[in-house]
Amino acid sequence: MSGMLGSYLMLAAILFCLGLYGALTKRSAVIVLLSIELMLNAVNLNLIAFSKYGVVPGLKGQIFSLFNMTIAAAEAAVGIAILIALYRNKGTANVDEFNEMKR
Repeated sequence: MSGMLGSYLMLAAILFCLGLYGALTKRSAVIVLLSIELMLNAVNLNLIAFSKYGVVPGLKGQIFSLFNMTIAAAEAAVGIAILIALYRNKGTANVDEFNEMKR
């Protein structure tokens, strides 16, 4: 059992690091949003793995994971709406261009 938990945690760590790399280095706002989603999915994988293979198995990890998915969906909807508004005003999706809140 412990080997499976380690495999899931390693996969989640790799996914989280890939998401962190994309969020910190990429210039496209769409890629940054996708990278944040990747990091949230890595957290979900950890929650589910600890819930199944942890010391006290139960449904708490699944419940927190569902809550995390609702937060991720709301973040994606609001983030895309803000990105569309900024693209209409600035004409670009480059995050380096979004340093001002005024037109």
